[in-house]
Amino acid sequence: MLIHSNWTLSVSEPTILPRSYTLELVKQLHQQLGLEIGTESIPSVSHSGIMGLYSVSREFLTFHPEEFYKLSLCGLQDVAAKAISHFNLSESLEFLGAKFNVINREDEITSYEELYTTLVANEPEPIKRFDLQFITPTTFAHGGANLPLPIPSLMFRSWLERWNHFAPVYLGNDELIIYLSNAILLKNHKIQTRSWQLHKGYVNGFVGNVTLQVFNRADPLLANVANLLVQYARFAGTGMKTRLGMGQTRILL
Repeated sequence: MLIHSNWTLSVSEPTILPRSYTLELVKQLHQQLGLEIGTESIPSVSHSGIMGLYSVSREFLTFHPEEFYKLSLCGLQDVAAKAISHFNLSESLEFLGAKFNVINREDEITSYEELYTTLVANEPEPIKRFDLQFITPTTFAHGGANLPLPIPSLMFRSWLERWNHFAPVYLGNDELIIYLSNAILLKNHKIQTRSWQLHKGYVNGFVGNVTLQVFNRADPLLANVANLLVQYARFAGTGMKTRLGMGQTRILL
């Protein structure tokens, strides 16, 4: 089971949170979900933080009553997905003295088998262009450092690692990454770097739009595998620290 849940939130008055609020929010949400945090080598939950327009002043964020905000939670395996599907925020989300009103909830529910059957096993016409939007700062662990750049091989490796860890259908190893790296190029992008504050400092990542182009010579089956991994990014996120709000990825039509 896979689930992507989105809540629409608002505040009744100007609301201030520290920029490092994410860890406290993640801890509270995991506790309410009945899930442990920090015990998994690959996190089974990805989380967005509270997304929307807010004012930044030094170490604090101010959320405004005239705006709407989004919070998303994704479960990548059965236990986490079922916990999220049954999770009820009731009428409000309260933490660190802040109160967000819950306006709406939308769920997208599928499974690994359904995604694989629809996008690969049924042999659809291959998609040759992927337009992605990285909503929260995205970065990759590379060579002992963080690399905040949309490099195709690092994106596909991130998605493949999660897929192979949780899915019942194994897709491949480094040979698949090498093939996709030679068959898909970064066609264009409009990105900027942005810092994401965690409990003990900042991590730099990129946000913005990225277009990937599949070469015409690409094997149709492997082009469909690439599309499968891109679509999976909606649930898994991309890169590092997706459990703490980084790497939220949207597929643009």
